Amino acid sequence: MTPAPAVTAPATAAPATDARALTGKRRIAFASFVDENYLPGFLALLRSLALTNPGVCEDFIVLHDDLRPASVARIRALHPRVTFRRVDAGHYDSYVKGDQDNYLVRKAYFILDVFRIRDYDTVITLDTDMVVLGSIAELLSLREGLAAVPQFFYGQHKLNSGLLVIQKEYLTDEFCARIDEIGRSGAYELDKHDQGILNALLDGDFVRLDAKYNFVKRRLSGDLPVPDDTAILHFTGRHKPWQGGESGYEQAQERWREYRMSDADLQAAFVARGGSPHRDLLVHFGTPHVERTGDVDTARKVALAHIGNGDYQAAVDIMERVHIPVDEAWPHEVYGHALMSVSRYEEARAQLLLATAAPNRAATAFARLAQIAWVHGDDATARKYALQGLTVDPTHRAARIWHQRTLSMPEQAQGSPDQQLAHVAFYMDRQGNAGDKLLPESVRLAFDPDTTGRRWLSVHAHRLFDEAALERVNARRGLVIGGGGLFIPDTMPNGNSAWQWNVPDELLERIEVPIAVYAVGFNAFDGQSYRAVRFRESLRKLVERSAFFGLRNHGSIEKVRAMLPAHLHDKVRFQPCPTTVTRQLVADWRDPVTRDDTILINAAYDRAGLRFGHDYGYFLAQMAQAVRELGELAEVQCVAHSLDDERIAFDLRREHGISLPVIPMYDFGNDAIRELYARTKLVIGMRGHAGMIPFGCGTPIISLISHPKMAYFLRDIERPEWGVSVHDRNLAAVLVERSRELLADHAKTVADVHGRQQELWRITQANAAELRTVLGS
Repeated sequence: MTPAPAVTAPATAAPATDARALTGKRRIAFASFVDENYLPGFLALLRSLALTNPGVCEDFIVLHDDLRPASVARIRALHPRVTFRRVDAGHYDSYVKGDQDNYLVRKAYFILDVFRIRDYDTVITLDTDMVVLGSIAELLSLREGLAAVPQFFYGQHKLNSGLLVIQKEYLTDEFCARIDEIGRSGAYELDKHDQGILNALLDGDFVRLDAKYNFVKRRLSGDLPVPDDTAILHFTGRHKPWQGGESGYEQAQERWREYRMSDADLQAAFVARGGSPHRDLLVHFGTPHVERTGDVDTARKVALAHIGNGDYQAAVDIMERVHIPVDEAWPHEVYGHALMSVSRYEEARAQLLLATAAPNRAATAFARLAQIAWVHGDDATARKYALQGLTVDPTHRAARIWHQRTLSMPEQAQGSPDQQLAHVAFYMDRQGNAGDKLLPESVRLAFDPDTTGRRWLSVHAHRLFDEAALERVNARRGLVIGGGGLFIPDTMPNGNSAWQWNVPDELLERIEVPIAVYAVGFNAFDGQSYRAVRFRESLRKLVERSAFFGLRNHGSIEKVRAMLPAHLHDKVRFQPCPTTVTRQLVADWRDPVTRDDTILINAAYDRAGLRFGHDYGYFLAQMAQAVRELGELAEVQCVAHSLDDERIAFDLRREHGISLPVIPMYDFGNDAIRELYARTKLVIGMRGHAGMIPFGCGTPIISLISHPKMAYFLRDIERPEWGVSVHDRNLAAVLVERSRELLADHAKTVADVHGRQQELWRITQANAAELRTVLGS
């Protein structure tokens, strides 16, 4: 692939509140112009794309001038994310053409409407006389320029416009104006239509792709076989396969006919594939297949896709449509998983017990049974099930986690109940996420220097809030809920609230003591959604019942207010995460006299698809370049908040030959976490608390933004330049440049961090004064 300089122009920016604008995550779409004559070819193209690239599911824009409703329905059946845009056909009537009266010639220009698309970063056009035969992953990873395959007959200077990979700098009014100028002047090869205009405009200035991505039929003259590495086969010329084809190309046309099938056959072929199909495609093709056949294994796959997408009720619904034989363990286990995720615990228990009969599913089923028992406060039963899971598989991680959780000594309330606050939080296990481990203590420090059971009653957010829990809470002087990103749907799903606190509405309404929601975050990723109705109802009740409702950034405030009736908006206010003011909260805090000559890097891998999209390989390569250059400034080390965070060290070593020391922060106590972050010079972190904790300790930070919350925090402290998207085209250069700037006068940078922190502390103190009135001192 040979790069060529790009034609640049300012692209349309996304709104400031748009998650994509904050994370910089690329939006990718396919596009084709489709009419009734070429509809059979387009349907074959969609089938081939699904079957050869089952892990790819981007938006597909259908440009058209007049498709019948039946044709629209046929297209929708073949892709879950198809959108239709009518072209401005009259716009192209002013173009000089070789044959003005030929309707096919007129329509050949309509694909140029693709350059009028403004809501995507990358658009891949595909002619409707193509079929996809192999992986197109490389096309999805392209990030610069306008890419195409050079024409077969004309050498490297001219492109074939059947496939174009267009980046956003070309999706502009300026570029469209240049297309119009050439089209209206006729200064191009008239018989090449849209392709002629583009070649006249670009004059060879395009990124050259391998011929396998637009392998034209003419290369196979004499009935040659299609090469095995062909990714996209293009049936150029007058004779199309759906019209009978052309003599001398039988083997090529046979490849096209592989994708001339019914919807039912496509669905069956798709669900029979192995590997890791895209969840949306699996739901789209698997659901009608289950409805038609009642196939249990397909229902299981579709249910797992729904669970992966956080749509637990849909997973229950698909499993309820099929009859599961008693000895089919895996479907029972998946059905049990779905049922427990919507809080139908007794039914879930029955399904999971059936699943324990099969050795290959037993450990997972026992671990889920342990989880259900633990959720209900039955540690003895949870321990029994966890041990049974470990007996089947001693390496089973989930069974081990639940076993350890039942062995840990819960915090004992030691003081008088009327002098205590109840505290709903996610209490992290040993070797759990370091940031979540620190959070409960940090929240308590904002209320009382004594963070022990003398002043606090711990209420684990993930345990079912039942009558006994209600009685314990109502015996205290108040209830604090926070901190952390509790407004997230999938860490420990339940059907009672659809967020992290497993509280039924009727029990929430019976809480008699004042409720303070403190520094909670709305933590949905870009592309992640809640079960809207249940979450909104629970959220509204919580806001109504709360005497204080503080969210940890203004981005979360905007999101939550949008889900509430207008009369509740003013109750939602700003309360910074207490980790960001650690220096003010920790008794006898001392800023370090000297710091280690280190730069700490943190990367997160939970929900990696939502974080990186198609850009992980790019991100890793950029981080490798950055680490090499940052090593000239200080020793670079990997700091792992959780076990999964160590992956960046493994991947850098395997892919780029770079070795980083790994600091297992998940093994640290709270004091050790704060001490390490206080004495380093700079932290480059992807997790929210790999930014907020070091900032709170007075240490300069740069955030690797893969989640909106990172940008929310930097916006709140008025330092957006301390963040860079993991998708940034110049990620390595930006990281190194900003690191140099922050380290050049380190004392000045630290003073700036302290100054930013002062405003957060002022707000925290003002809220504390109000909370003392609400909760009593």
